[in-house]
Amino acid sequence: MNYVHQIPDYVVLGLTRGSMYALIALGYTLVYGVLQLINFAHSEVFMSGCFGSYIVVHAVVGDGKALPSWAVPFVLLLGTLAGALCGAAIAWALERIAYRPLRRRGAPKLAFLISAIGASFFLSNLAGKLFNRFNGNSFPTYFKTDRVLFTVFGADVRVLQVIIVLAAAIIMVALDRLVSRTKLGRGIRGVAEDAPTAALMGIDIDRTISMTFVIGGALAGAAGFLFGTAFSFSNTIGFNQGNKAFAAAVLGGIGNIRGAMMGGLLLGIVEALVPPLSFVGIQWTDVVSFVVLVLVLIIRPTGILGERLGRAA
Repeated sequence: MNYVHQIPDYVVLGLTRGSMYALIALGYTLVYGVLQLINFAHSEVFMSGCFGSYIVVHAVVGDGKALPSWAVPFVLLLGTLAGALCGAAIAWALERIAYRPLRRRGAPKLAFLISAIGASFFLSNLAGKLFNRFNGNSFPTYFKTDRVLFTVFGADVRVLQVIIVLAAAIIMVALDRLVSRTKLGRGIRGVAEDAPTAALMGIDIDRTISMTFVIGGALAGAAGFLFGTAFSFSNTIGFNQGNKAFAAAVLGGIGNIRGAMMGGLLLGIVEALVPPLSFVGIQWTDVVSFVVLVLVLIIRPTGILGERLGRAA
């Protein structure tokens, strides 16, 4: 009975986690939609955004104790931009160094996969070497993150949860509009649909692919800042979140933007609701995403909304 009473709290927690998963999943789905390959180094792009925003925020606010309340929104914006820029820069470098040479040589898909895994290992070990992954550290507490703003069906909704969900919602809506209404978005959809024909129509394929990586990296980097603000760093940062976001992308329909959004939110809620059950146990939290991934691949391999990027627009 206690579990039933706590369901609203678990749903709020799930929406918070799911919002971050959705932002990371969008990077997977954008790259897959355009190149038909999984960027397995995307989890390290998320990690880089987390580290980059940490360095910037720590440099600006120190321990955060002397920061006036009016400056908090500016620090949040700065951290989001820092994470997004860092993620975008790493994603751009990955495309130029690890993928573009292979694409120009007409390499097989297996070569892209090996290159992605190699880039993932390189970035992960480089972060461990340079920063020791900031193990056990967390962002400066420059505002009262656990202050309750309001209550929904008995669940306390805290200020940090509202910030994360609202920020993710704004970013996801902006991406959806960009892909469906702008010239760049039409180019991305055109390359995803038929790259040779898109090139004949005057679309710069290399630039479009590069911008796709940059956009996906910026989303993952922003998610890195939100994650770092909500949780402490650990030795598995990047890997676990990247795997869950990949599961979310598959759940919604890999290659489908709105599917990635939906998949992230659904996975976050399921991950929050299932482990607290007495017959499952909270220690199985990280297993939920893999169980969901296997079930989706068995029951509906194309995901809930299908896998075409064009359908997302």
